[in-house]
Amino acid sequence: MEPPASGPERLFDAHRFPSDGFLLLALLLYAPVGLCLLLLRLFIGIHVFLVSCALPDSLLRRLGFIVRVMCSVLGLFVRQSDPHLRDANVRIYIANHVTHFDHSVINLLTSCNTPALNGTPGFICWSRGFMELGAVGSRAELVDSLKMYSSHGENPPLLLFPEEAATNGRVGLLRFSSWPFSILDMIQPVALQVQRPLIAVSVADSSWITELLWTFFVPFTVYQVRWMPPAFRQADEPNEEFALRVQELLAVELGVVSTRLTAADKAEHMKRLRHTPPHLFAPASSQSLVARPRVSPSLAGVGRLAPEDVRITELAQRVKEVLPHVSLGTIRRDLAQTNCVDTTIANLLEGQVPLLPEDKDPEHGLLAPSTSQTPAASSSQCPAASSSSKPSVKLFAKSPVERHLSLQERKHVLYAYARRRYTEKYGTPRGDESH
Repeated sequence: MEPPASGPERLFDAHRFPSDGFLLLALLLYAPVGLCLLLLRLFIGIHVFLVSCALPDSLLRRLGFIVRVMCSVLGLFVRQSDPHLRDANVRIYIANHVTHFDHSVINLLTSCNTPALNGTPGFICWSRGFMELGAVGSRAELVDSLKMYSSHGENPPLLLFPEEAATNGRVGLLRFSSWPFSILDMIQPVALQVQRPLIAVSVADSSWITELLWTFFVPFTVYQVRWMPPAFRQADEPNEEFALRVQELLAVELGVVSTRLTAADKAEHMKRLRHTPPHLFAPASSQSLVARPRVSPSLAGVGRLAPEDVRITELAQRVKEVLPHVSLGTIRRDLAQTNCVDTTIANLLEGQVPLLPEDKDPEHGLLAPSTSQTPAASSSQCPAASSSSKPSVKLFAKSPVERHLSLQERKHVLYAYARRRYTEKYGTPRGDESH
C-alpha cells in the first residue's frame, strides 16, 4: 500500500557516494583498484561486444553459459529464483525498473525484446539491446505495433517496464502505466532487485554511459531476478485496475510500497533538484537497503529523542534558519512526511503546508516577521527590497502586479527569498564570491 504522503525524493538517489565516513574511506582506499578494473573491463567489454555482433543470435543462445561468465568478468552477476515458474506460453513479461541494463540482464536468462520508447533509433539503440519499432507517433500506434508483434508466435516475448522510469528499488514502485496491460490478457511479473557495494546502484538523471563506467569500476553488481506466477485479466477488468493489481503483486514480492507517483513526478523532482541551491538539500545515504522508518510528528520533541528524532530536529533547524517565521512544530510535522529539507522549504513557500496558529499574523494572515532579526541586519538591506522582497504564501497577493505573476515566476521569487535568508545567516556562498 502507498504511505500517507510519500515524497519522490525517497524513491531516487540524488547522490552516488555514501554519506557514512567509514564507507567513504573504504571507497577512497578501493579507488586505485577500481580504476584498474575499469580499464581492464573496458578492454574486455569492447572485444566481447564485437564478438557478439559478429555471431548470430541463435549461436549466442546456445552459448548462454559462456556469455554469463563473460558478464561476470565485467562485474555483472545474475541470479534467478523459481525459474520453473517461467511460462513458455507467456508473451509479455512485466518488470520493475532499477537500472539502465535491466533488459539486458533478463535477456541473459530468457530470450525477450524490449521496445525502444525513448532515445534516437540507430546504432546506439541497437547496441544497447533495444528493439526498434520504427516511427510510432502515439501510444495507440505503439500498442497496435506491439499487438501485431505478439501475434506472431515465432517472435520472442516482450519485456516491458510500466514504471517508465528507474527508481532506487529500495522504497517503492512508481505507478504502472496502463498501456502495457492493454496488449494481451496474460502477463508474467518479474521482480528485480539490484545491489552493489560502496556506491548507489543508480543515480537519478544519470546517463547510461556513466552508469556503465561505474558498473565497471565497482567490484561487482548483483542482479536478483525472481519469477512470479502469470497474472490473468479478470472478467471486465479495465486496464488501469489490471495494472494496479500487478503493481501490488510486485510490491509485495519486493517488500516495498506501491505509490501513485509517476514518471512525470520524477521529471518534476529532477527539475527542482537542478534549479535549487545545493546547500538547501539534506544529504541522503545511498547505502540503506531499506526505507527509513517514518517518525510520527507527535513524537517530535517529546522525552528522550531517538536517533531519527534527532535527525528530524537537525533538519528542522536548517529549515528554521531559512524560514525563521515558521514554527518548529510546523517544520517538524512536514519533515516527518517528506524527510527532505528542500521539499519542506518548497511546501512552506508555496503554501502547501497548513500553518499553526502562532505562524500567522492575526491581522493579515501572512507569515509573521522574524523576531530574531536585529535592526542592524534589517537596515543593511536595500530600502526597496525590504518591503517587496519578502514573498507571501497566500495564493492571491494584494498587489495586482503580484497577482498576475505566473506560477513559475512566483516560485523563482520564493526560492530567491529563501536563498537570501540563508545568505544573511551564513554569508555569500562560494559560487557567488566572484560577484
